[in-house]
Amino acid sequence: MCCFVAPVAVATITTVVKKKIPAKYHVEWLLLMLWGGNVMLIVDHIINGEVVPYFPFFTKSWSEMWPEILSVGMPMTIAIFAIWGAAVLGSNLAIKRNLKVV
Repeated sequence: MCCFVAPVAVATITTVVKKKIPAKYHVEWLLLMLWGGNVMLIVDHIINGEVVPYFPFFTKSWSEMWPEILSVGMPMTIAIFAIWGAAVLGSNLAIKRNLKVV
């Protein structure tokens, strides 16, 4: 119901500091992954009635949401960072070896 809270927080922070991150880290890839996934999750939760367009927005209390944020949201965010890191590593290795990067 609120698994998107952790990736939204990370996406927001990353968007704010993106100009301080060197270009070789392709932060735009990370932002696309984070914001794209968040939009899909939010739409899914709205369709399922777990998020509503009026305050307090969530249909559960914070005490019920924290376990989901920690058990689902954080692992999703870590997985996104791992995939992004592998993509950046592969891209930078290919550039060092003079391979064509798409």
